Amino acid sequence: MKKLNLEHKTFETANSIASSILDDAKKAMGFVPNMYAKMANNPALLDSYIHSYKTFRQNSGFNSVEQEVIFLSVAYENECDYCMAAHSFVADKASKVPTEITDAIRSNGIINNEKLKALSTFARIVTRNRGHVTNQEIADFLNAGYNENQVLGVITGVGVKTFSNYFNHIADTSLDTVFKSREWSKS
Repeated sequence: MKKLNLEHKTFETANSIASSILDDAKKAMGFVPNMYAKMANNPALLDSYIHSYKTFRQNSGFNSVEQEVIFLSVAYENECDYCMAAHSFVADKASKVPTEITDAIRSNGIINNEKLKALSTFARIVTRNRGHVTNQEIADFLNAGYNENQVLGVITGVGVKTFSNYFNHIADTSLDTVFKSREWSKS
């Protein structure tokens, strides 16, 4: 299957909207992720993704560990090698997700924390079934200690990650060197 051969945009080659976002990313992370540099080919794409990502981080009703569980679970279901590696790295270094939880999601193993297991399961079901969930699946999620607002937060997380997962599939985004230690492939 032919993938897009997108230009790797820089501050100098991106339009003003994308250039500003790339500059902010460089200041915040110390580098511009390859995904951002390729998304910058379409400023609406990059701007929409960044805005959705930020508001999920700030307003989803989940702590940083739970956010990574959602992102990793969605990336696993969508088979996104790039996002699995990137979010495994972020989970390890920034969000401080216990490695055994990250590794369980990466390997489709058993998560030994019941609440995080329920969160991962629900995020995966929402992703796999494209939002078609049963009343029992919602009840299981709620019975694990989450609330109805967090059902909506999962939908937001699924949307944000599906956005980037699909982009990475189509753009065939190469993995940044910084994420190589957590390289992943479902196969």
